[in-house]
Amino acid sequence: MEPGLEHELLLSWWEAAAAADTRVPGPDATGRLRTPRIVQRALNALSHSAFFAGLAEGAMIGSARQVRRYFTEPDVRQAAGDRLARSVTGETAVIVAHSLGSVVAYETLCAHPQWQDLTLITLGSPLAVRGLVFDRLQPAPHGGTARWPVPLKRWINIADHGDSVALIKELAPSFGTRIQDQTVNNGAHAHDVRPYLTARETGLALAKALG
Repeated sequence: MEPGLEHELLLSWWEAAAAADTRVPGPDATGRLRTPRIVQRALNALSHSAFFAGLAEGAMIGSARQVRRYFTEPDVRQAAGDRLARSVTGETAVIVAHSLGSVVAYETLCAHPQWQDLTLITLGSPLAVRGLVFDRLQPAPHGGTARWPVPLKRWINIADHGDSVALIKELAPSFGTRIQDQTVNNGAHAHDVRPYLTARETGLALAKALG
């Protein structure tokens, strides 16, 4: 793992997992990013949490690397946005975005103000995590508040209570009071897209958006 964003992201997951699960030892308050073994300690601790149980070290590292590459490699960021943009047509009514995909969806919607009357459903979104995600968004937030995407008529944000990636469960304080924040219980697979997609709250949001 590379120093900087990847280490900070891993640490945020570790702190969140330790706060939610008594079986997970927390990081030291001082010098936590300066010891050579900090990454291995974090990975070992996370492997004992219910949230990351069964997830290989390579997958955890890969997830952190995806976030770092998206925010630091312009070509990757542009390609992700372009791929979503190509999928949106005049028939599109709803965009469902999970995890880092919610960041891609938000930035792409802001970049296409000509789109109209869309509903966005975000699942397990890290959009409001300050420092790591929120402050890196394009367009940049102003005065602690991010821009509302012009194409959206409705935005429903759904987060699991124990989702360590969606550290901030409520997006409305950062993105506007029009957002409907809801919480669900995905069990042991708090960040997995499958329980998010099969949650009653997600189904009701989709049904309302599709009429």
